[in-house]
Amino acid sequence: MNDWLKTVRKALNEDIGSGDVTTDCTIPEDQTISARLISKGNGIIAGLEVFAACFKELDSNIQIEFSKNDGQAVEAGETIAVLRGPARPILTAERVALNFLQRMSGIATVTNQMVRQVKGTKAKILDTRKTVPGLRYFDKWAVRIGGGQNHRFGLFDMVLIKDNHIAASGGIKQAVERVRQCDRQQRLIEVEVKNLEELQEAIEARVDRILLDNMDLETMKKAVEICQGRIPLEASGNVTLDTVRKIAETGVDFISVGSLTHSVKALDLSLII
Repeated sequence: MNDWLKTVRKALNEDIGSGDVTTDCTIPEDQTISARLISKGNGIIAGLEVFAACFKELDSNIQIEFSKNDGQAVEAGETIAVLRGPARPILTAERVALNFLQRMSGIATVTNQMVRQVKGTKAKILDTRKTVPGLRYFDKWAVRIGGGQNHRFGLFDMVLIKDNHIAASGGIKQAVERVRQCDRQQRLIEVEVKNLEELQEAIEARVDRILLDNMDLETMKKAVEICQGRIPLEASGNVTLDTVRKIAETGVDFISVGSLTHSVKALDLSLII
């Protein structure tokens, strides 16, 4: 069983509890229906497999015909899918299925907007760990569907030495040396720097990537000039659709955007019988 299916089942159990009293009381057990999934806004659809799984977990006899694929654009009023089958499980799973799909589609939509904004530059749009606890897999899945790339999934698959690590270790050099001595897997090391002095320290430490934290555009340009392509540079800090293009034009390799997942505006979707 895929791990994400466990989350789907947990979400269904959370919502249904001891039973869907409204549906069970108003809908005959043998009633069948057809329903349309429609978009009430413009965006990028993402999470159709998760949407389908919510219904299939309750009744495998539910038939779903999709007219769109993940990553495709949808417009307001457009039909995305048609569902046919037993009425009770369709109505019971409706809200959980829409919750997943709306959130993932919202993330994919804004990610796609960011990616289009930096088109023609070498910058790649990255997500962060600023996700809803328990939903990180879905959030990062949606970023990929929207055309972005995933940063580290968690604390375990990459080293990111941030300002508090540096302060507690006594400096960048000390922190990097401790990681190299301790990490038997020798994972990729990224260091966060706030100014050009720290940038130089990170370069001298021969790290794998440097994160330019909340630097202004001119300082970022200088950082790119100083680094001369020796180490990939990642820009981060209060990135918006209005600023991302100018950041990309400084020459950085990556731009990480926390708002992709921490400030999601869900795509408005509806299931109509």
